Amino acid sequence: MGIGGCIIVFALGAILTFGVNWHISGMNVQVVGVILMVAGLLGLVTYAGVYRRRFPGGRGGRPEEIVEERRYYDGP
Repeated sequence: MGIGGCIIVFALGAILTFGVNWHISGMNVQVVGVILMVAGLLGLVTYAGVYRRRFPGGRGGRPEEIVEERRYYDGP
């Protein structure tokens, strides 16, 4: 599941938690919404961790380049 799927799951959970006033026997809709929001957040965190390992230097491809300069001086 990518970023879009995680955001959709989180949004669906928020709608069920805060936006509906349904009462279904045997099921608490608000609790289902909270579970979906937590699942969406966990998916986003997991995706971000995998994405960070896949592209360590960012999306550009190369990690930061370190340039070292040495200067040599003649003695007095």
